[in-house]
Amino acid sequence: MPARERRLLPTLTAYRRAWLGPDLVAGLTAGAVVVPQAMAYATIAELPVQVGLYTCIVPMLVYALLGGSRAMSVSTTSTVATLTATTLVTAGVTAGSEDHLGSLMMLSLLVGAILLAARLLRLGGLVENISGATVLGVKIGVGGTVAISQLPKLLGEDAEPAGEGFLRALLAVARAFESVNPPTVALSVASIVVMVLMQRFLPRIPGTLTVAAGGILLVAVARIDQAGVALIDPVPQGLPPVSLPDPTHVVALLPGALAIAMMVFLESATVARSIRRRTDPPIDADRELVAIGLANLAGACFPTLPAAGGLSQSAVNQRAGAQTQLAALVTVTLAILFALFLGPVLSLLPQATLAAMVVVAVASLIDIPTLVRWARISPVDFWVALTVAVIGLTAGLLPAVGAGVAITLVLVLRELNTPRIDVLETRGASLALHLGRGLYTANVRANEQAILGIVAEAPHPVDRLVLDVRRVDVMTVTVLDALADLDRELAAKGTELHLAGLPDHAGRIARRTEWFRQLEAEGRVHSAVAAGLRA
Repeated sequence: MPARERRLLPTLTAYRRAWLGPDLVAGLTAGAVVVPQAMAYATIAELPVQVGLYTCIVPMLVYALLGGSRAMSVSTTSTVATLTATTLVTAGVTAGSEDHLGSLMMLSLLVGAILLAARLLRLGGLVENISGATVLGVKIGVGGTVAISQLPKLLGEDAEPAGEGFLRALLAVARAFESVNPPTVALSVASIVVMVLMQRFLPRIPGTLTVAAGGILLVAVARIDQAGVALIDPVPQGLPPVSLPDPTHVVALLPGALAIAMMVFLESATVARSIRRRTDPPIDADRELVAIGLANLAGACFPTLPAAGGLSQSAVNQRAGAQTQLAALVTVTLAILFALFLGPVLSLLPQATLAAMVVVAVASLIDIPTLVRWARISPVDFWVALTVAVIGLTAGLLPAVGAGVAITLVLVLRELNTPRIDVLETRGASLALHLGRGLYTANVRANEQAILGIVAEAPHPVDRLVLDVRRVDVMTVTVLDALADLDRELAAKGTELHLAGLPDHAGRIARRTEWFRQLEAEGRVHSAVAAGLRA
């Protein structure tokens, strides 16, 4: 297979004719879910619903051409949409202002550029190491924040708390409670009940499309809008307009873009791996970074939300029989038809119906059973998730992401810096120790103190300590200084230090110091522990 063909449409390699029918059905089925869902997510950020529709066209098309997951559906997610809303508000971008869509496009540009930079720096594996507790905490914060922000639309209130955070949104809902519209409440409750029941008993029928069609019919036939049920803003017909990002708020958008890029990659990588069949090729994190990054860069030329792989829509895509990204191309085609011909019809959609879609979609993010299970299994993970969630619900989602990353870093460093030293052998007055982890700048002092403690607590005086240093892959000046200091400390106690199994490349660096050359000259550097004990 030529290399160029492997880079473009990789999932269509060795395509089988038998896959065509399932791909077509899956693309149409996923489109019936993803198009109304993406339109609903656009309202989270106080964006026109067509922004969500356009996100189902441009980024999804680019990922279908370049991505490696056979069934992942890429548009946007509730987490990304909520972080987008928070980022725009934090940057001082007002909903409906002249720079609103331009700043959104700049945000997508920054997200795409950060993802591609992460690929160039080979940071994919590092990002994937963000703890599951951090991600769960962020998602609980997102779920709570989004659900509260949709209450005014569900109740028909005048409040507009999108992007203001959980507590402020709750206060806005309470202040506007006297403006509740009963017909809107009835429509909201009916929409939520229908979607929940269809998920439970008719999972193959898209509940989002059903309630959207039902809401449009109630407006067109029963004229419920005349009873005070608010409709979405008119949806223009046509393909997404090409434009340029607005750089006015680029500095203020950057922190949010970093958080969004991290969540985009984490969600996309998680979805790609969770829906991968055993017969599918392995998921390449580097390829996914490039594909998702370019999808966002392409979206930055149009008014689209930052794009990521969505679990619910991807699961629908896979259950409907998707074999390759041809299914996504079918979904893109369906979204284009919606944009070209159904603008006037979509304009009849009640706001309450879209809000109900959002609430049902984010309800699964508030995963309290998992939090309770973690409290029994791993209290550390429980407290991390709970802390991040509380920060997300009080201080905001961007501080929650930052706190989660910082907590993860502290936990990882604590784990890596905890000495793992095993006693290999005791032979007379000789003691052999194995370093379970390599020595590096951050942990070498802790290991030095642990080794001195083991020698001091030995039941018999130790004349010779053979240190197995096979795991010392990176030799730095700090590590060399610490080993030399350990040598002096042991010598003062009457113990002679020997090193065994030092890798060649580390040894070449160590020989640049007078201390190590003297160690070799005295015969205290050995190829293996056994040789050190016999010397």
